[in-house]
Amino acid sequence: MKTILCAGALAATCMNAVAADGAVNVYGLVDVAIVRETGGSGGGITKITSGVGAGSRLGFKGREDLGGGLAAVFLLESGFQADTGALGQGGLLFGRQAYVGLQGGFGTLTAGRQYTPQYLTVVMADPFGSGYAGDTKNLMAPTGNSASRMDNSLKYVSPAAGGVSAEIVYGAGEVAGDGAAGRQFGGALDYNAGPLHARLGYHNRNNDTATVRNTSNAKNTVLAAVYDFGVVKAHVAYGVNKGLNSSLLRNTANPYGRAGVPVASSDSRDMLVGATIPSGPHTWMVSWLHKDDRTAFDQDATQYALGYRYALSRRTELYAAIAHIVNRHGASYTVGSAIEGGSGNGAADLGIRHVF
Repeated sequence: MKTILCAGALAATCMNAVAADGAVNVYGLVDVAIVRETGGSGGGITKITSGVGAGSRLGFKGREDLGGGLAAVFLLESGFQADTGALGQGGLLFGRQAYVGLQGGFGTLTAGRQYTPQYLTVVMADPFGSGYAGDTKNLMAPTGNSASRMDNSLKYVSPAAGGVSAEIVYGAGEVAGDGAAGRQFGGALDYNAGPLHARLGYHNRNNDTATVRNTSNAKNTVLAAVYDFGVVKAHVAYGVNKGLNSSLLRNTANPYGRAGVPVASSDSRDMLVGATIPSGPHTWMVSWLHKDDRTAFDQDATQYALGYRYALSRRTELYAAIAHIVNRHGASYTVGSAIEGGSGNGAADLGIRHVF
């Protein structure tokens, strides 16, 4: 779908931009499901909620040809709750993504709020695409400022050569008097040719703030691969997490009513093994995910997940998913979905998703 958006004092500027290149692409996704969560200290809960398989969104993107192989690009993406109409990402207008940049033979350079390369590596390997009850975020913590996005960031993505490409990102902490506080950087090396897609991703975040100093950095490294055998896609990933906030809990409100405050691991290893099995309009998803806590608490956790998608058309699907986490030694991991952290160690989803 394409449309031209021009209003008020911006009309002249907008019309000039349209005359130079043509149109703005408007796109979106609406996802709503019935979710049953169990295993939390407050008891089971059944709800109708948005963004289970993927976050509901409305986006605007465009590209202007500047000549000589150079183009200006932008993207503005707003998340919302289809069940209530509220804005997502804590009420941010364009909380999912917001960036502008240049693209050419040199690659793409953009500035704004963007996904971390490490998170995109995990998403690539996750049979559930970082959504549904089997979401990897239940055990593999997202990086960045919030939900795997970096504010105040500059990102460069190289052109592919022989199936190989690279990306790097830097995010300014913007703390007065301390250039390191809150600073983030990361990158990824990507190989995508034939049946194999492999990525190595890294992220490093300084936890210092204007009032808290001398903390350890959160460092996350993940190696992931997907191999397409035709009748089945095999998914594997291995992650190493070190430092404060390197493996945050999705639900920090003591969902199991532990005697003490739940503690997030500061030294852990993650392992994912999964598969995607397509057959016409049918797609099965299965994964096993394990967190090996290397701290003295030894709070390991293992997630088992199974999902199914049925494509009614190219743009509309029905889905169902179920997942269960086994927590050990007081671990407090919960089964959530694409945008929610969950309230217990089990969840089942039944929903519909439409893209436009």
